[in-house]
Amino acid sequence: MRVEIVSQSGQLWDGEAEMVVVPAETGEVGILQNHVPFLALLVPGEVRVKANDGQQRIFRCGEGFVTVDANEVIVAVEDASEVAA
Repeated sequence: MRVEIVSQSGQLWDGEAEMVVVPAETGEVGILQNHVPFLALLVPGEVRVKANDGQQRIFRCGEGFVTVDANEVIVAVEDASEVAA
């Protein structure tokens, strides 16, 4: 599935991933390929991406939202930075 992480300052990451975990208001949500359409508000925390190449990417993010539709995940947040691996 295609995953895009964007903040007010621009795009942080765009690529193919096996899984994404986001900090939703109701708790952590794991998103896999073929997930049902989904929209949720995000609270500050970590967005974790397991890329198709096996690499784990971690982003420290502020408030925002996530949308999932047709194997496309968009994480839009106020601010974010990638945590060094």
